Amino acid sequence: MDPSAHLAALRRTDARFADATAEAVLATGWRAPVPGCPGWTLADLVWHLGEVQHFWSWVVRTRATSPEGYVEPARRPDDELLGWSAGQSAELETVLAAADPGDSVWTWAPQRDVAFVVRRQCHEAVVHTVDVEQVLGDVRPIPADVGLDGLDEWLEVMVPGALPDGPPPDAHPVVLHAIDAGVERTLFAGSRPHPVATLRGTAGDLLLACWRRVPLEVLTVDGDGLQAAAMLAAVDLS
Repeated sequence: MDPSAHLAALRRTDARFADATAEAVLATGWRAPVPGCPGWTLADLVWHLGEVQHFWSWVVRTRATSPEGYVEPARRPDDELLGWSAGQSAELETVLAAADPGDSVWTWAPQRDVAFVVRRQCHEAVVHTVDVEQVLGDVRPIPADVGLDGLDEWLEVMVPGALPDGPPPDAHPVVLHAIDAGVERTLFAGSRPHPVATLRGTAGDLLLACWRRVPLEVLTVDGDGLQAAAMLAAVDLS
């Protein structure tokens, strides 16, 4: 996926997030727990995504070279959250659409440009939309291209960020086979001659398993499932 595809996916996902949140509020209320984010309520989740989008809108709009100078927004009451969240999504989409993907901006990763931001915000919204859908009880499939790109981002960006010194000493490769994309990726490739397991499923389900939103039971596991789970758990993004 390129930045224009990331932005298009972000727009679609933001719209789904808003619709699913409105439905979940009516069905369960703002205090409903979020299965994918232990300890969070639905209100906490909506506030979190809005706050994240607020921050990255500021970074791109100002072409910030550091996070210094950012003013955090004041927490909104529950009855304002839907409107406020939608406003943050619209602002982020507008700011990203107006920016050149190659423009330099601060990020927390080695890649420091707008292209990184739009990709990261696409997948931030994808995973948190599933969080809302799980509250609602209406989880929809993640498109194969979005799921695969999210899986690549997790491997390319999140894993090195969580493990800056490289794989742990006891690391074993885990093959991730995306059946809807017809490709394989490998966690901890090269750490041992042979993988400890192969996990098969849609790219979206593999992505959600890596982000600990679904258990390995939703996948087909060939090999040592306990070892595979331990390898995924070694990537601590909390």
